[in-house]
Amino acid sequence: MSKICQITKKRVMVGNNVSHAKNRRRRTFEPNLHNHRLWSESRKKWISLKLSKKGLRIIDKIGLDKALDKYILE
Repeated sequence: MSKICQITKKRVMVGNNVSHAKNRRRRTFEPNLHNHRLWSESRKKWISLKLSKKGLRIIDKIGLDKALDKYILE
């Protein structure tokens, strides 16, 4: 399964590890993803989402149903 947050659409980025001697080597920056099972009041069922911690904070702030309408169903 892909490493993409379903709310914020954060995904894997690539960049460099840079040592003190300025040697560069490629690396990946992965988002802080977690699988969560959340209850939706409007749908009356559990919804499983792969969320970053930022996405979880958005859901805590505006609510699951509003977040789903705003970010997923656009």
